[in-house]
Amino acid sequence: MTSVITGDIIKSRAQNKPESWLNALKAALTHINPNAESWEIYRGDSFQIEIKDWPSSFECAVYIKSCIKYNSGLDVRLAIGVGNKTYQGEKVTESNGEAFILSGEALETLKKEKQNLLIKTNNASLNKELNLYFKLASIAMDHWTKNSAEIVKLSLENPDALQQHLGQHIGISQDAVSKRQKRAYLAEILELNQMYRHKLTTL
Repeated sequence: MTSVITGDIIKSRAQNKPESWLNALKAALTHINPNAESWEIYRGDSFQIEIKDWPSSFECAVYIKSCIKYNSGLDVRLAIGVGNKTYQGEKVTESNGEAFILSGEALETLKKEKQNLLIKTNNASLNKELNLYFKLASIAMDHWTKNSAEIVKLSLENPDALQQHLGQHIGISQDAVSKRQKRAYLAEILELNQMYRHKLTTL
């Protein structure tokens, strides 16, 4: 069992400085997996990454989104596929299997329905439930400001850090960190992540 996130940057061609989101995307993918063979950026603004620790795929999607929104102000479509892997290619985009196919299908659905986050597994009931949660979570995530995205990014990079230490890292007070995390609905997103991890163990 593995997971694949396939995504693309929304309205990237309207950006005068593509390096702003491209560098952020490369940094995010490298943070998730330093092994460059596990991810690839292609067709200019599309990308794919395999996440073998498949219960962490939602957290990884949230992290990618926070990096893009913080560094460029743009947004990103993220399609998660969870399933088997049947072929290992030299590049991640050359690999194949259920997870890769489901991720690609989910991305096409996202484009049609104008959503930004979707999961597809071989369990239709689970897909329906998780995608309802994703739709609700996206109400908050799609409207993150740069400050909100930054604090989510920093919090995910330092999961055990106190608010005071996070504040010192970016030059704001502990109280300001708390307010930014609340505005980003970080506690609720992390709660959803725990539920997501639990649900995926049923596959």
